[in-house]
Amino acid sequence: MEDIIGKLRETFREEAYELLAELEAGLLELEHNPGDMEQVGRVFRAMHTIKGSGATCEFHNIAAFTHELETTFDKVRKGKIAATKELIDLALTARDHIQSLFDAFYKGGAADESKGAEITATLRKLLPDSAGKGPAASAPPAAKSKPAREEPAKYATYRIRFRPAKHIFASGTDPVLLLRELRRLGACRVLAQTEAIPYLEDYEADGCYTFWDVILTTNRGRNAIEDIFIFAKDTSELTIEVIDEEGSLDDEASYKRLGEILLDRGDLTPEDLQKALQSKKKVGEMLVEHGIVSCDKVESALAEQQHVREMRERRQVAEPTSSIRVATDRLDTLVNLVGELVTVQARLSQTALTRGVPEFLSIAEEVERLTVSLRDNTMSIRMLPIGTTFSKFKRAVRDLSAELGKEIELTTEGAETELDKTVIERLSDPLVHLIRNSIDHGIEMPEVREAAGKPRCGTIHLSAVHSGAHVLIQIKDDGAGLDTGAIRAKAVEKGLVPPDATPSDRELFTLILMPDFSTAKNVTSMSGRGVGLDVVKKAIDALRGSIEITSIRDAGVTITLKLPLTLAIIDGFLTKIGAEHFIFPLSSVEECIELKRDTARSNNRHLVNVRGHMVPYIRLREQFTINGAAPAIEQIVIVGEEGRRVGFTVDTVVGQHQTVLKSLGRFYKQVEGISGATILGDGTVALILDLPKLVSAAEQEENVIARGHGASFEQATADVP
Repeated sequence: MEDIIGKLRETFREEAYELLAELEAGLLELEHNPGDMEQVGRVFRAMHTIKGSGATCEFHNIAAFTHELETTFDKVRKGKIAATKELIDLALTARDHIQSLFDAFYKGGAADESKGAEITATLRKLLPDSAGKGPAASAPPAAKSKPAREEPAKYATYRIRFRPAKHIFASGTDPVLLLRELRRLGACRVLAQTEAIPYLEDYEADGCYTFWDVILTTNRGRNAIEDIFIFAKDTSELTIEVIDEEGSLDDEASYKRLGEILLDRGDLTPEDLQKALQSKKKVGEMLVEHGIVSCDKVESALAEQQHVREMRERRQVAEPTSSIRVATDRLDTLVNLVGELVTVQARLSQTALTRGVPEFLSIAEEVERLTVSLRDNTMSIRMLPIGTTFSKFKRAVRDLSAELGKEIELTTEGAETELDKTVIERLSDPLVHLIRNSIDHGIEMPEVREAAGKPRCGTIHLSAVHSGAHVLIQIKDDGAGLDTGAIRAKAVEKGLVPPDATPSDRELFTLILMPDFSTAKNVTSMSGRGVGLDVVKKAIDALRGSIEITSIRDAGVTITLKLPLTLAIIDGFLTKIGAEHFIFPLSSVEECIELKRDTARSNNRHLVNVRGHMVPYIRLREQFTINGAAPAIEQIVIVGEEGRRVGFTVDTVVGQHQTVLKSLGRFYKQVEGISGATILGDGTVALILDLPKLVSAAEQEENVIARGHGASFEQATADVP
């Protein structure tokens, strides 16, 4: 029996933490909108599942504690108590206590049981029908049999037209409140029809001339809709029609056309529709233009089309979806095996090309096609939406801003953007550090913001977007921004910048990523702008990413992280210098051009004219001290890196190559300009170039030369004709 419970608990482990994350997200959303019954239900379901599953796994202390929390939110669900800030604060504290109980079992350590008793006592005081009694006398949930789960009612989409009586206000009924109640039943679109509003001389101040079209998807049934209008339907016009029941339209190619919807509603006659269809214009435009149907009614019909289409797509995505939980080590093993297969496939292709046997070449091409497909599918399995990480920060922003007496709102965008799970796992800590710095030293106190003409509540915007083979993550605040004067003074003080130098803002902002660099007068225990940001830089460098910082004084700071989609297999661009092979990430390569030996250097600097634009280039032969003479005609591989175009000279361009990333080992980890290695088809090793590091190293070297010629490396890399 103990073995069975042990297996159940291990199986429940991941689900338990997912439920806690869901509970926290629901509570934070409920705090912003306390009347949102959908969020109340979301919170209640998470609590109920934790309680039930906890009891099944014999986590009796967790089940009993969660039962008290669930009892309180059952009162909220039934409208007996309100979701006040006090209750939500207490629920978040309870959620943290539940996590500590899980941590004590799964991660070792001990939880403070007395804290649970304090929370329970406070929860009982909030119940209106007891003075610390009542729910406390309930039997522990572990001793109860699990209640049968109710079969959820089927969803249906309704078309509703509500035309209130002209003098409905005289009866004390507000149509807007009725529509607000309707929204609580499910996904809803409300469109006002204003065609009956008279001219001002005929307008009666206490008259209601507007009527409404509503498209509603709910599982509450027709009776629930009619109950909302129970006191108005006798004097007002109310029509309720079912237009889609639980996927009845899912097999159809498309929903009804605009004209068909208007016919169903009685807003259009068949004769007028035939006339409209004979016109070369769109039906809706023709009907409005000739005054046959009002613009509001056409918009309402279009909204119905879109609503039904969205509900159908949502069902088609949700219904077939099923998933299984796979241990991380098994997934990593699969990726490693696919990586080995890619290497063997490259060897097969090269051997087939060398032998030149047509049948052998055909087999090699087929294996290559299948390998690429297997690689892409395996990589997609590892991809997760970054929103799972974003959601963790809302609680951090809420708690830290309250601790500092600041008003800060976190907004997110692009939560559906997918990244390799390894990248997401290693990205969490750097993002936490950057957000904490924005909270502590980026956003000003509410009084300071008001004095500066800003809203009292500051904003931190976290966004993610795909950019080729990379993901760009931005952390943007609307705080005070970086003080370039203070940064320059600190840099001069530390000897990082000569006193007479005039570095650009970009060069100055890069300095705050250096160890022990801070302009903060009072460094807090929480964070300091620049203090510890070198840790962030090291973490992003380890992910083969880059950091770009921009700032406008008194308007805020934007930090952009550029990260690869995956750390396992990439498309590479294979080149050769002497006997050595080097690989560029293909996503960064823009073009290749020839460089003749007699091409002159401009002002003792490596610059090449590319269609009227001066592009600096770096000689990799010199950079890596490779012996041998360069060919008469070299190749320049031009890449786009951090908004700049930079060239790299190589002897020969080989072409595209599937690249399985291998680490260099501890003795070569500190080699600048190399991020890893791969094995080619003939068994030789090719080094993968770390382009940001190479550009940065060349930038420092070139800036020394550039200052003597009145231009910086950054200016040289700018795409100026």
